[in-house]
Amino acid sequence: MSVRYGGLSRTEPSLGDKFLRLNWGLVLLILATASIGFAMLYSAANGNIDPWATRQMARLSVGMVAMFIVAMIDLRFWLRLAYPAYAVGLLLLAAVEVRGISGMGAQRWLDLGFFQLQPSEVMKVSLVMALARYFHGVEMEDIGRIPYLIIPVAMIALPAAMVLRQPDLGTAMVVAMIGGAMFWIAGVRLWMFAAVGVAVLAALPVAWQNLRGYQRQRIYTFLDPESDPLGAGYHIIQSKIALGSGGVFGKGFLQGTQSNLNFLPEKQTDFIFTMLAEEFGLLGGLGTLSLYLLLVVYGIAISLRCRSQFGRLLAFGITTSFFLYMFINIAMVMGLVPVVGMPLPLISYGGTAMLTVLIGFGLLMSVSLHRDTYINRRGGSS
Repeated sequence: MSVRYGGLSRTEPSLGDKFLRLNWGLVLLILATASIGFAMLYSAANGNIDPWATRQMARLSVGMVAMFIVAMIDLRFWLRLAYPAYAVGLLLLAAVEVRGISGMGAQRWLDLGFFQLQPSEVMKVSLVMALARYFHGVEMEDIGRIPYLIIPVAMIALPAAMVLRQPDLGTAMVVAMIGGAMFWIAGVRLWMFAAVGVAVLAALPVAWQNLRGYQRQRIYTFLDPESDPLGAGYHIIQSKIALGSGGVFGKGFLQGTQSNLNFLPEKQTDFIFTMLAEEFGLLGGLGTLSLYLLLVVYGIAISLRCRSQFGRLLAFGITTSFFLYMFINIAMVMGLVPVVGMPLPLISYGGTAMLTVLIGFGLLMSVSLHRDTYINRRGGSS
């Protein structure tokens, strides 16, 4: 197939050529990280592949197929789809208000019969796409002007407010942080970030008064978990015990006492890194962090090498979202931030999180594959 590019004609590569040119180093890193998750889920079930490891493998298989499909589609298609994807994300969040199912004190999921979907995870990806599309169409000299920032601020505030109503304060803050990172990489001036920071500090007393009781309790527990060791502080205390008991080399695979004796709560989801550190110690934890660091470096490198503004912003936003997943979960189980419902990407048991992370990596590989594609401000190639 022949296409026009910069006044010249060139041949569009076939699907087979695109498949061979995929970023296979990134694929191997994803599989290596996911394999750690399978091993930990096997251990969480006391040496049984059921019920978690088998389901996680099936989800990874479906997610990998989706990732490859997304990766080989032209980047200009994803630019055109950005705003519709954002609209779908908003509709799904609105559907949670009407027909959402509750779990762990919050209404966050939609029951699709064969699958429980968490729309806030979908919104993280669609928000990045929409903001990348918006800033791609704005001239560089206009990005720092306030009138041009009203629309993207609203694009962040609306889903963040809808997620906050579920209630899910942690995810709402992550949505806001992803949006802030997109503003920074797009070129918004630093004094504006400082002004927003001052406004947030000034609003903290009002925000505190409007927090729900359990949200305030999480902050109290974060500051002093020993104040309620058998109640609100139980999770983080047991997590710290497991982290410390692993030592440098760990107790060995399947030998973690805190997890196998069920002292460690949510060991297959939010606290899976704690179980890993107990069984494989400091070295195992650092090894896992090294894999995550390599994934983040790959994402940043792909962003920097892309020719189009949309591709650069999309790759950076996806990488930022992945980093926040990882950082907040590990900081949470170490007691560095309050406990929130944040899975460890590619390792924690979960369907929507696995699928959205892999689709995000598919977009990242699409940016890598089409990094030399020129896209003008209107979304065309010429």
